[in-house]
Amino acid sequence: MPSPPLPADPPRSLWQRTSVAIPSDPLPERADVVVVGGGLTGLATALMLARRRRGVVVLEARTVGAVTTGNTTGKLSLLQGSVVSGIRSHAGEEVARAYLAGNRAGQEWVRDLIGDDAAVIQNRTAVTYATTPEGDDALQREAEAMTAAGAPVEVEGSRADLDLPFAVTSAIRLADQSQLHALRLLGRLAGELRRLGGRIVEGARVTGVDVAENGVQVRSSAGDVTGRLVVLATGTPILDRGLFFAKLVPSRSLAAAYRLPDGRRPPQGMYLSVDPEARSLRSAPTGSGAELLIAGGGGFVTGRSESVRAVRADLDAWVASHFPGAVRETWWAAQDYRMVTHVPFAGPLPRGGGRIYAATGYNKWGMTNAAAAAIAITGQITGEEPDWSERLRASHVSLSSAGEAVGANAEVAGHLVGGWARAGFSGAPDAPPAEGEGRVVRSGVSPVAESTVAGVTCRLSAVCTHLGGIVSWNDAELTWDCPLHGSRFTADGRVLEGPAVHDLGRAE
Repeated sequence: MPSPPLPADPPRSLWQRTSVAIPSDPLPERADVVVVGGGLTGLATALMLARRRRGVVVLEARTVGAVTTGNTTGKLSLLQGSVVSGIRSHAGEEVARAYLAGNRAGQEWVRDLIGDDAAVIQNRTAVTYATTPEGDDALQREAEAMTAAGAPVEVEGSRADLDLPFAVTSAIRLADQSQLHALRLLGRLAGELRRLGGRIVEGARVTGVDVAENGVQVRSSAGDVTGRLVVLATGTPILDRGLFFAKLVPSRSLAAAYRLPDGRRPPQGMYLSVDPEARSLRSAPTGSGAELLIAGGGGFVTGRSESVRAVRADLDAWVASHFPGAVRETWWAAQDYRMVTHVPFAGPLPRGGGRIYAATGYNKWGMTNAAAAAIAITGQITGEEPDWSERLRASHVSLSSAGEAVGANAEVAGHLVGGWARAGFSGAPDAPPAEGEGRVVRSGVSPVAESTVAGVTCRLSAVCTHLGGIVSWNDAELTWDCPLHGSRFTADGRVLEGPAVHDLGRAE
């Protein structure tokens, strides 16, 4: 089946548009450590191990930075909305303190790597703000949690002097944070890794790992690689050991870059609201002296939005209301995962014989958490694990979030049953879907995913290849997304991300 041409307005992040391609290496037959995933977690882990004289190869299913790292808003910040208070309420003050210690270590590692290269990193003050009573309450809890965890913040009321075109009801600040160009950061990591003998292989989707007494056999679409250890840096672990798919809540959020009229400068801080409708703002230098406004928001559970196109339109409308005359230059979306414990995981997978490591659950704060996970896993492998990492790993044996896990999986079960039920009552119309549209219909007893993109109509099995959920159409990104655990596929069925490792099959 030929791949559909790109749609007229494809999502592509500002970072992907303004960076050079990172070259790919030939696939080796063996390596000491095989790292799966070419985002920040994977490349940082590979570089740290290479600096310790480990032979490393990175296997990336698509291209370096194709998934979450390449679609981030790029905030390297310890002030993270309501994350620390969420960890404190679920896991306690000691775990919140360990979380901040790990994020601080990750932040420092990235800063040391980049130095003062203004094309990659800029120093900024981070601000979390509220415009609603619900946001004010969340802000107060976060301020208390940050202070208790050793990162006191500056608290301000409604008269806060902020570089924003709208009023706020309260705000907290944390100075000396950073914003990044994510793909240039990956380019820096890749160059240093190759200098130390590491390899990066693109187009190598890993489909399985066999554990033997003396190592692992990593199976990929480009061939097999033998190693001593494997690190899964894939957002959500692509192996079902440990049943992480049942402990994670996937979500997508949108971002866009806007040019402001008359040479206006965007707000110079890094802003995030904690209102029920969260919004993110930052600036991005263009290299010509001008700056773009980066706005984000509109988060939703993957595969469960009735219209992602409407979410994008809502973001555009919000920007237009506060920045009149703003023109969108590009837009994109990122997927992330939150552990039901609210604490990220970085460590060995159960039933992996101590040879399979994974990192996940960054809850939309991957710039600091990815580097922290790399530090943690590297320390575990080399026998130099930081105390904060040990504390975070120990927190995952707690049953304090069992109720939330049950609730999350009850929702998954509901979408599994509901998806099959809806497919069972929808017969296939005679006409194909309109341009840019997709639908799930019944063909005999089988649910079929039909879509038309750039004039090409594809008919696929609508059954996700991970655990059998019925996919739904993403009308903005023009993809098939699974509402169970966040697997995503192109219009012609190729797997993009999530726990699935196999493409959607053709419809009978």
